[in-house]
Amino acid sequence: MTEPRTIEELIREEIRIGPYDPTWPVQFEREATFLLHRLPKNLIRRIEHFGSTAVPGLAAKPVIDILVEVSDLEETKRVIVPILQSDGYQYFWRPTIDDQPPFYAWFIKRNTDGQRTHHIHMVEADSALWDRLFFRDYLRLFADEADRYERLKRSLADRFSDDRVAYTKEKSQYIISVTKKARVYFSQLRPDGGTSPNTQNNGAGK
Repeated sequence: MTEPRTIEELIREEIRIGPYDPTWPVQFEREATFLLHRLPKNLIRRIEHFGSTAVPGLAAKPVIDILVEVSDLEETKRVIVPILQSDGYQYFWRPTIDDQPPFYAWFIKRNTDGQRTHHIHMVEADSALWDRLFFRDYLRLFADEADRYERLKRSLADRFSDDRVAYTKEKSQYIISVTKKARVYFSQLRPDGGTSPNTQNNGAGK
């Protein structure tokens, strides 16, 4: 179990929004390939790049968000957590929204300077976090929406530079609103009326 002091330190780590880095997709590919080779194949299903670093041209915190579908979260805690912790990843059993269940496995990877480089979110197929792919794909298609999101993030980073909880909470309503709009948009594109986003594994998923 994580010590409260450690959680408080995580919350207070500086939020810094930087310009888009064209190496971010490459960094995702490398990490996804590592995870596929390092972790048990029976537990890992698909791997997706999501969040702001997955949207070309969008300014973001320089941390690669990766969404990993696992077949069983309890087995993930039992098998995967010790493997990644031995590789230096920080592990947290994290709530999807606020402090309420459902929970999922979340890992932080850092560089040799102690700076965050990757956030690994491990969830099962029915997790609400998969809706974030609607948001990602919508911003990829509509530059004006991506610009609005960037302005919001920069404003919030100025206000909450040392409070990651407040920063995330303040932008959540915008994300929820755009995600709803994206679900409608993509459902109209699918002839079968489905709402699954156009997921792209970039060769990393299964």
